[in-house]
Amino acid sequence: MKQIQNLTTWFAQNQVFKKLTFMTLFAVGCQTSVSAQTIKGVITSDVGTLPGANVLGVNFPNTAVSDFDGSFTVAASQAGQATIEISYIGFAKKVLNLDVKNGINDIGQVKLEANESSALNEVVIQGTLAPSQAKAYSIKKNSLGIMDVIASDAIGKLPDRNAAEAVQRMQGVAVARYHGEADQATVRGTPFAWTSTLFNGNRLPSSNVMGNRSSVLDVVPSEMIQYVQVSKAITPDIEGDAIGGSINFITRTAPAKRTLSMSAAGGYNNFSENGTYNASLVYGDRFFNDKLGIIVSGAIWSRQWGSDEFAATYNTGLADVAQKNSLNTVLFKRYMGERETKGINLGTEYKLTPGSKIFFRGMFNKFDDVRPVYESYIDYTSTRFQYNYRYSHYQTELYGGELGGEHHINEKIKLDWSYSNHKSEYFLDTPSTTDQKGLPIATFRQRITGGFNNLSSDGKRYWIFDSPNGVGGTVDHFETGLASATDVMSPDKLLLSQTVIAQLDNSERDQVGQINLKIDASEKIKIKFGSKFRHKDRVSTYGSNFVYLPGAAVGIPNSPALVPMADLETTNFPKGAPFFGNMNGNFDQFIVNPITKNQLFDMFGKPFQEANGFRNFTSATNATALYNGTEDVFATYAMAEIDATERLKVIGGLRNEYTDMQLNGTKATTENGQVVLSPSVVNNEYNALLPMLLLKYKLTEKSNLRAAYTRTFVRPNFGDMTPGSSTNTTTSPMTITQGNPDLRPTFSNNFDIMGEYYFDNVGIVSGGAFYKSISDVVFTDVSMQNINGTDYMVTQARNLNNATLVGFEAGINKRFDFLNGFWSGFGAEVNYTYINSKTEVPRLGTNTNPAANSVAIVDKTSLPNQSKHLFNTILFYERNGVMVRLAGNYRGASVENINQQLGSGFYIWSDSNFTIDASATVNISKKLKVFVELNNLSDAPVKMYMGDNKKRVTSQEWYGSRGQAGLRYEIF
Repeated sequence: MKQIQNLTTWFAQNQVFKKLTFMTLFAVGCQTSVSAQTIKGVITSDVGTLPGANVLGVNFPNTAVSDFDGSFTVAASQAGQATIEISYIGFAKKVLNLDVKNGINDIGQVKLEANESSALNEVVIQGTLAPSQAKAYSIKKNSLGIMDVIASDAIGKLPDRNAAEAVQRMQGVAVARYHGEADQATVRGTPFAWTSTLFNGNRLPSSNVMGNRSSVLDVVPSEMIQYVQVSKAITPDIEGDAIGGSINFITRTAPAKRTLSMSAAGGYNNFSENGTYNASLVYGDRFFNDKLGIIVSGAIWSRQWGSDEFAATYNTGLADVAQKNSLNTVLFKRYMGERETKGINLGTEYKLTPGSKIFFRGMFNKFDDVRPVYESYIDYTSTRFQYNYRYSHYQTELYGGELGGEHHINEKIKLDWSYSNHKSEYFLDTPSTTDQKGLPIATFRQRITGGFNNLSSDGKRYWIFDSPNGVGGTVDHFETGLASATDVMSPDKLLLSQTVIAQLDNSERDQVGQINLKIDASEKIKIKFGSKFRHKDRVSTYGSNFVYLPGAAVGIPNSPALVPMADLETTNFPKGAPFFGNMNGNFDQFIVNPITKNQLFDMFGKPFQEANGFRNFTSATNATALYNGTEDVFATYAMAEIDATERLKVIGGLRNEYTDMQLNGTKATTENGQVVLSPSVVNNEYNALLPMLLLKYKLTEKSNLRAAYTRTFVRPNFGDMTPGSSTNTTTSPMTITQGNPDLRPTFSNNFDIMGEYYFDNVGIVSGGAFYKSISDVVFTDVSMQNINGTDYMVTQARNLNNATLVGFEAGINKRFDFLNGFWSGFGAEVNYTYINSKTEVPRLGTNTNPAANSVAIVDKTSLPNQSKHLFNTILFYERNGVMVRLAGNYRGASVENINQQLGSGFYIWSDSNFTIDASATVNISKKLKVFVELNNLSDAPVKMYMGDNKKRVTSQEWYGSRGQAGLRYEIF
């Protein structure tokens, strides 16, 4: 009830929505005054509605392109006889002679037949991938901007289970993998926050745990998506915070006729050695003489999973430069858990009149990620073992709805409007024994009494290539170096030293109102303008830790002795793949039977804490990690689409986005030796004026040449601008994350040129080049600092100087139907993107005394998260109801963290990654299909390293392969 009251108040006070409502009512009222001649219809086929179809007036000069639902509207010059021609890639042209009357002429569904001279005629019947590609290529061919498109049935032909994995095959798109599953996507290898993630044209709220604006997409099942548009050169009517580009996920809409389909599959994960399953259901229909359309889709994907991660930290905070590459800690970490992704999507529309409709889209998505974590550290600096156990049940929800309308005021004016309200939440409900919710962690420590036998001559542990005297080994042949055989991690010697609840909750709610007006000013000029207002509410607790220490650990007299793990309730170490079987050696000495989940939860209850002398040692500055805030964005745009000649189309316009952000937090100061907390407010207001000019030249009926200049920007991340800081004492070394309220937005001038040629047999070859000139790049600075005698890894975002990015991309999709018989079913899809970015990072602490002629040191590097090489290849076979696909995905190395204090030799890099997936489908009948899906056949690890040597590993993780088999049944 409170939410409804707040929403009602917000509606009443917001001038944008008052104007939006007035204009909408005006538009609906204007329907009665239509007297011109408008032709409406829906273009369909045996494979459903056809988006991106060309509708040409033969005896009058107007044209149109069908929308995502196959509908089109074209204005005739006068009443009487009118002839239209409809064309579509892979389908035969259709000519209709119509008797047009004044007003709106609804001709209903127009069915196209597959072209008998093309390969599509055969594959439409067989239900392979070509029809889906025909839809995608038709949308791409008729787009105003530079974009790529993929359709839902193409997504379903590959083993991609969430929205991020669905786009990883597209040209110029890279994904981030988290424990084996893609969760974020970016265009042209730019930082993930530089890509605008949209749902039905509106940016998604993000509950990214790090406070980033990049949307985490593993919460959305791929079955919820109908089309994906990847825009590389946007038009003014698309949100402008998109330096890399934008990815627009379009959810399912009501079909032209009744449809009901379902799928079910079971599988196996060879790392967890457990089963998986997924199922989906899609139902759509039309009622009341086709006025009311509805579609409902639901999906669930449940899987057991696991991974092994080897991680290392280095003593980069030491004063001796030669010792900065020495090892601080190494970590053997095993995850073994269960994930469940489920979602439901509802779409409805109702035709008020032939030229007016209203619609509603609603969705609810939930991602449950349960992963107990087992961490075994060797701390070379402190000469001890450390063991952490945590029970992680992360929950992510994305839900909301959108209400809107489309209204043809007359044959020349179209108005659309919408209001959407979506929320994204990331939260934990554990532990159950206290009101303090978050991630519960228990830390045990054990002294190493015998020391190490593989230290270098300076007493430090190195990898052999960094050692001053060639001692230390490598990660590939890791040896602990424990001098005594009795130094083994043991429940009798591992003493409970700390318990922590790490608060990680984040939430964002976006309320968006928008209105657009499109006017056909003449036969050759179309004008479009509109406004959008977004109000964002954000709450974050990330980095706030509740810390409890036993009195014996801090020297409090008469405190109970530290509790050994052997005295607690434990359970068996989880089964699965051999422990770190991907590394050479036997590491069973780091397998420790963990405490139970209930035992972990009990540690935060009063009975356990009082009996064992635990006290609350939460930092007085803990509150500085908490913040909440709002962000209001008001955007307006105006653009014109001009047919300068029969072949040349010019799209020009201007977009303006004004941003007003306020974060409310807490800052800490020290007065007379005491920490004093006080409220802190961060205000950030800025305006982004974004001119754009795009050219589209039709070389032939099958080819286009495109060029574009666009100006785009990205806003600073909320987490990077917080007024306080957060400290994590459970890691080794401990970490501090600081905010930077002075961050500026990043702007980019973008230049693109692209060409495309469409084959008759539903294929394409395309290529082009692009250049970006970027100012005020934001990067993550990581450095080791000694604070009050303790080493901390300190992270803070900063603005860099200007940067440039240049690259080219090329791709081809070709069926080998020029071959005979069996061999004609083969084909290949290949795309490659090269990106080279450059920016300069001034080294901190240099040029501190210009009078003494000290020289400033500047490091040259690529942009963070930006890969130089992106590559996709798909080899496929489609014939006689059989479809087999073998897909490879490559992402090159990229800088992840920049160390402004120490320079490029201490940057953290993500290594290149190549994965191989496969799928096969066999048609049992026209409606029933059997499929098999295989992921990560190459068992490629995700690896990170420091500096210029890939063997100087900071993290490498293996997560195994998975596969499943199942049925798809299209009932009708």
